[in-house]
Amino acid sequence: MKDQLEALVSQMYKSGILYSEAVREFKKRFILAVLQENHGNQCRAARELGMHRNTLSRTISELKLDMRAVRDNARRPPRSARPVVLEKRAAR
Repeated sequence: MKDQLEALVSQMYKSGILYSEAVREFKKRFILAVLQENHGNQCRAARELGMHRNTLSRTISELKLDMRAVRDNARRPPRSARPVVLEKRAAR
């Protein structure tokens, strides 16, 4: 892992990428990987990243990340579209 990282840093430096661009790109990739692992759930992703959810949300906005690409398309339908399930209550 360390060798791969050193090779990547060397390649980025030789290609003329500025430090700020490299850090921004690393942040984007790292955060996207954690968000994808958590199916777009920012609370769980923030916990794994060791930051507050608000900080993660602000960072997502600053990096202009597309959250639609991260979230699952299989979302629950709104309550109005769900079938009504009547449960029997146990007699007391």
